[in-house]
Amino acid sequence: MARPLRIEYPGALYHVTSRGNEQKDVFKNRKDREQFLSYLESAAERYGVVIHAWCLMSNHYHLLLETPDGNLSQIMRHINGAYTTYFNVKRKRAGHLFQGRYKAILVDADAYVAELSRYMHLNPVRAGMVKQPEEHAWSSYRQYVGLAEPPVWITTSLILGYFNAKDAKNAYQEFVNLALEQEIANPLQKVVAPTILGDSNFVREISRQHLAEKQPDRNVPAVKRLSRPTLEKIISVIENEIGAQESLSRNVSIYFCHRYSGARLREIGEHFGLSDAAVSQASRRMRVSSEKDTAVRELLKNISKLLGL
Repeated sequence: MARPLRIEYPGALYHVTSRGNEQKDVFKNRKDREQFLSYLESAAERYGVVIHAWCLMSNHYHLLLETPDGNLSQIMRHINGAYTTYFNVKRKRAGHLFQGRYKAILVDADAYVAELSRYMHLNPVRAGMVKQPEEHAWSSYRQYVGLAEPPVWITTSLILGYFNAKDAKNAYQEFVNLALEQEIANPLQKVVAPTILGDSNFVREISRQHLAEKQPDRNVPAVKRLSRPTLEKIISVIENEIGAQESLSRNVSIYFCHRYSGARLREIGEHFGLSDAAVSQASRRMRVSSEKDTAVRELLKNISKLLGL
């Protein structure tokens, strides 16, 4: 079974979910939910996790949390491990409570943290449990809109800080209600690999900083998908391989940059002095050429190996 990719570093922000084994309920009553929240509190105290939002359903939960010390694995072992022990002892059972490993998506905070909090707080509405998010007692929504006092272990300032209004709580409530009035896309549909939620620049920077030294692993396919070569590396490798054939080197470089770098067309075009459309056309011509010409096809295969693709 493929393992999820874990990217951990100080200050990382994650959307974390964990589901009950065989889709079974992990929260059966009020006491269970209160006990789980107590482990969130102890995680904040012991491991320094900053919890920005939370929502408990019946067979799963959502957390939006930040790790100043880059210790997500330690935090989640504490939360899921302690709760599993509590749940098993209480019900005289043994074995796994949660289905496999928890799912953690690294998030570009500035772009998606508010959207994700809205998605989480509306989960009970989408599930048909309540009609309005404030009716669900087991999420942080009521604390965000001033209907309940936030406990010391939750931080609402980051998300409310994105609402430049005199009354940020009211502005946030309007932001959430907007998704009740009209269909708004699920931000998690934009997840890459599926490990990172952010634009191409964010994905590229995370890959450069935290995945450059990781070797591709068939058990962790996300590493291969995210460890893409940079424009500079592609061009350097191709120039060294092809040498003085300037025109061929340029065309092959455009092809590999377009297909494998993850860079935007505009960024590639600026590097080669081309329009977006011209980049696509040049890449397509090289692909067609490789289909017709054995020598070109073998050249592209060789460069792919050199780039570790």
